[in-house]
Amino acid sequence: MNGPADTTVHDERLQDLFRDGVVAEDLPTVFPLLRGRSLLRTFSALFHGSEAQVLLRLLVLRTLGARTHATEWAPQEIRDHLSFVDPVKLETVVQRLKDHDLLVYDAETLRYRVGPMGRKALGALATMLEFENDDDDGLGYLTAQLAAGQAVGRVSADELGHLLSRLTELKEDFDRAVLSGSEHRIRRAAERLDSVWTWVEKGTEIVATITEADELEPVAHRLAQAVGRAQSALLRQAGVFQRELNKIDQHRVHLGRTGLSSSDLVGWLRAQDIDTLASFEEGQLSLPLPAPFLHDQIALDVAEYELLERERLAAEVTTLPGAEEPPDTADLPMGEEDLRYLDDWHAELAAIVAPRELAETLIPNDYALSAYRLSLLGLLGDPESAALEGGTADLARLPLALEIEPVLIDPELPQIALVSAGRLRPRTAAKDTPDA
Repeated sequence: MNGPADTTVHDERLQDLFRDGVVAEDLPTVFPLLRGRSLLRTFSALFHGSEAQVLLRLLVLRTLGARTHATEWAPQEIRDHLSFVDPVKLETVVQRLKDHDLLVYDAETLRYRVGPMGRKALGALATMLEFENDDDDGLGYLTAQLAAGQAVGRVSADELGHLLSRLTELKEDFDRAVLSGSEHRIRRAAERLDSVWTWVEKGTEIVATITEADELEPVAHRLAQAVGRAQSALLRQAGVFQRELNKIDQHRVHLGRTGLSSSDLVGWLRAQDIDTLASFEEGQLSLPLPAPFLHDQIALDVAEYELLERERLAAEVTTLPGAEEPPDTADLPMGEEDLRYLDDWHAELAAIVAPRELAETLIPNDYALSAYRLSLLGLLGDPESAALEGGTADLARLPLALEIEPVLIDPELPQIALVSAGRLRPRTAAKDTPDA
């Protein structure tokens, strides 16, 4: 299984699984699997076959890899250490592990040792078995994988994606429990949240460290931010559960003065087996049912709706008023535009025949009007504004030039503190000035 011919066979078999015209190597999702084919063959060698065969291979590999003081094994040592295994089966397993590079045989020392591929498989298997009993939701294993990658500076986008998917699934399960309104489901979801609380908090710390890294790829950075938001949503879920349980507690029915509630009764009934529950029915019901089985308060509510509310709804007028034609735009009131400040300013500028300082054009007691006048001076000499029609176009065509200096002066006016130094010159005067 290690030669080039074997690679060709596997490529051809994989290619046969796809439609005509599709090349397996061109698929982005297939390429990482092809690149890691040697490692995948390792797992195939371990897990191919019946469950008993798989367990025996793992037993032999874990036994040989567990000895740390002497990592090499003589064939007789293997047979002695695993003497409880059938000799023929043991020899078959050792040969299979050797053929797939899980075990390496040294021809000089005539001893076996666990190969690099075998160490990788044992490491992955040890991590999974460690979280098997205490991590039913998988968050512990996924968080541990992410922490390991972060510790060595190799954060995988796939690991972040798997963790994000698991967090999203948990959040959806918790939301469905809340929407159900069932106290039993909410309490069970709250217990489930408590079981993963530690891993969510540890994951939050790890993701915070990951997002601070500058060399993180953009895809991984976006996934890390999404994981952080999902973890925050789970951390807030405990408050949601408590609020819903408080609402349920407000509507809980107490059974007389016994101190028991309907929730206690439901919990006790859930703990009984099906035969016990069936025995409660014996002799309790008779057909036809007697009248006292009716709940008078519920019957009154139904009767009130049928006799009163239904009639009110039927008599209610819900038709929309008739449509009306929109008014003609010619009939709409149009306010005349107030251009007297523009006309006054145009007349004042048209009368300038000699250079005039900007400070002299200000209105002493009106800051708004002064600002309005100065804002229009930028139109002087603008060819685009002069080509239009209207009051601003007339102002732009005035034979004036605006000169502004990068200096602020005090005009000594009550509402204006500072104004740019500058002046207005008739264009003929501006052309005759050397500075112009």
